[in-house]
Amino acid sequence: MIDRPSMDTPRFDISAALQRILQDEQISPPLAAILALTELIENSDAGTMFELVKALNDGTQVLKTTTSNPISLNAGCELFTAFVTLFPHDSANFNDLKKELIRQGQQYAADALTYRRKIAQLALGFIKDGSVILTHSYSRVVMQTLLLAHQHKRISVFVTEARPRGLGIKTAEGLSAAGVPSTVILDSAVAYVMDKVDFVLVGSEAVVESGGLVNAVGSNQIAIIARAANKPFYALAESYKFHRLFPLSQYDLPSHNSKILSFPSLSRPEPSVSSSNATIKSANFSATETTHSGHARPDSDSPLRITQEQISQNNPDVDYTRPDLISLVFSDVGSLTPEGVSQYLVGMFAG
Repeated sequence: MIDRPSMDTPRFDISAALQRILQDEQISPPLAAILALTELIENSDAGTMFELVKALNDGTQVLKTTTSNPISLNAGCELFTAFVTLFPHDSANFNDLKKELIRQGQQYAADALTYRRKIAQLALGFIKDGSVILTHSYSRVVMQTLLLAHQHKRISVFVTEARPRGLGIKTAEGLSAAGVPSTVILDSAVAYVMDKVDFVLVGSEAVVESGGLVNAVGSNQIAIIARAANKPFYALAESYKFHRLFPLSQYDLPSHNSKILSFPSLSRPEPSVSSSNATIKSANFSATETTHSGHARPDSDSPLRITQEQISQNNPDVDYTRPDLISLVFSDVGSLTPEGVSQYLVGMFAG
């Protein structure tokens, strides 16, 4: 007789695990994905490597459904799955191997929390005293770099508002609280302010195989303006954000879908009037509310309204910046050219 698992045995919820891990402000989505997959191994009853890799792939598919922008999560999942498949299988039995994979995954995540400090120290050498810096949206590694630079040098920072999420305000508030001179500018004022800055410093959702950058929407146009003004454009990225993705345009990103930049039909709010009043208003409209061309004009009592929520839902969260627009990528593995990122990725996934 085949033993079947009890229906009372709780099934591991990797989505819940991810959300719990992300409550720690210091843990970014790729690291949270690695830790969630580590917990999946811990709770898995897989008895072979084939079953374990299948469980990891299934868990990865579930994690992708937790967010509209799975790019950074994908980078972490991809890195961890590659690590598991390339890990030397010389343990005495499979349970020992699983324990070692769990230990290694947890150790990697703990070590990775030190990467931002390494990047900040590396980038510090490129920041001169008196520098005026432009940054975009909010990034943990950029914040750590700017705060470290403030301890040693005089800097001032322009921060884009970063619509639609407005995370640039969070950056400016954090910098101001630490005593860093900073001011928020409109996203549309980047070209206006570019002549005042020495260089651009941004974070990343992912650095892809081409050496290009996926980051908060608006990064691409900032890079284009920086290139036109002959100003360096630097990206900061932990190595666990290096991603085997090769987009050729904005529409190749996994986060793109048919709802982004679509032309939705706008509906008017229903007027709160009685049926008799509605009949009267309809008659009056047909009699008086027409243009000279004979087309009816919208009723002034029920105007079309476009909300910020509608704008946000119809626009992308991230965009892609081509490698030729990026001066350097500062990472925990060194300061790399975009071509250097490509070479590093090839080596990292080749075992």
